[in-house]
Amino acid sequence: MEDDGVMGTDAFDEFLGVLAGVLEDAVVDGEEVARRVGLSRFHLDRVVAAAAGEPPARMRRRVLLERAAYRLLTTTWSILDVAVEAGYGTHESFTRAFSRAYGVAPAMWRRQPTRLQVGSPGGVHFHPPAGIRVPAREKVSSMDVLTRMVEHHVWLAGELMTRAATLPDDRLDAPIELSVEGVDDDPTVRRLLARLVIQLEMWTAAIAGRPYEFPSADQPSISELTNRLAVAGPEFLDQVRTVCAEGRLDELIVCPGEPVEIYTFGAVIAHVLTFAAHRRTLLTGALTDGGFTDLDSGDPIRWLSAR
Repeated sequence: MEDDGVMGTDAFDEFLGVLAGVLEDAVVDGEEVARRVGLSRFHLDRVVAAAAGEPPARMRRRVLLERAAYRLLTTTWSILDVAVEAGYGTHESFTRAFSRAYGVAPAMWRRQPTRLQVGSPGGVHFHPPAGIRVPAREKVSSMDVLTRMVEHHVWLAGELMTRAATLPDDRLDAPIELSVEGVDDDPTVRRLLARLVIQLEMWTAAIAGRPYEFPSADQPSISELTNRLAVAGPEFLDQVRTVCAEGRLDELIVCPGEPVEIYTFGAVIAHVLTFAAHRRTLLTGALTDGGFTDLDSGDPIRWLSAR
């Protein structure tokens, strides 16, 4: 029989994904949310209240109010437009709800904004520009993430072995032509360098709660990429240091989209390092072909040991 705590955790995570997905649809009611999670309304209320200290309807209203505060702070929308997006039918009903949560009417708050988040028993909050942030269930150290990355490495090696066992000998012994399909199509030195920078910029913005627009330039100059890396690199490093120091590596970021994705900070860090390692390996190989042989094939073993 499955443990009730595990079932509750799984259902709560599923609810968070549904919640992030329906923030843009204020007319979706509690019954529909419960249906999408796969539970009865009664059972969902119990699961969410146990996990977060408040029922799902109240959590959703509060998250929508926090997003409304973000809209007041970052847009020139009218208060009525903000109210409608948050699911309120009138200016007056929104003003009453906002005033209860923030202590002042939305028009006054817009002129003198205070905190973006309001009290939450479970620490679940709107995460700009369009996500949800959930506190870690327990403190997770950087050593835990390192161990998990090694566990993933060992697991993936086993999965690769299992699949390779189904191949005939001629496929097993054929020379490999590097496949980058689905990772970096048509890689060049410029494009791979750009992807290294974009990955840091994108996740730095996501963690900080800022919107991010992918650069439109297909052929950025190396000097431009160098300048962008000088900003994004240290900021991402500072974020990693802070999250590790505070033991928040299991904190969740719920990202809207199709489908909604739920990531931990630790998983984001592992993701960045994994794809960056692939790109760095291709780049150091290409630069070795170009005569640069001083990067030790991108291997961190001597760099880390020297430190």
